Amino acid sequence: MNLSLSKEERMWGMLCHLSAFAFFFFPMGHIVGPLVVWLIKKDEIPFVNEQGKESLNFQISITIYSIISAILIIVLIGIPLLVVIGLFSFIMVIIASVKANEGESYLYPLNMRVIK
Repeated sequence: MNLSLSKEERMWGMLCHLSAFAFFFFPMGHIVGPLVVWLIKKDEIPFVNEQGKESLNFQISITIYSIISAILIIVLIGIPLLVVIGLFSFIMVIIASVKANEGESYLYPLNMRVIK
């Protein structure tokens, strides 16, 4: 646990990741949720700036992987790929949220760095 971060900083860092679950409520919520949290707090809290970009990059990557998998449905491999991508995304968001709440910077695996 990083004791140099306040409880508020850790909470906002965690929200950068958890807000990706907004896709359960509206289309593209997995990108809009982290984007909103990042834009609100990025200038105030460096940890949120870092974790917000990481979360956004991961959600953009997952969207790209999902689009490719959806195209591959034509050859039937896309369906299992979409299931794997969905489970992978869900698990990684939970892990990242827990790590951020502990004050640790989390780097997602298989993440394209679109936003620097």
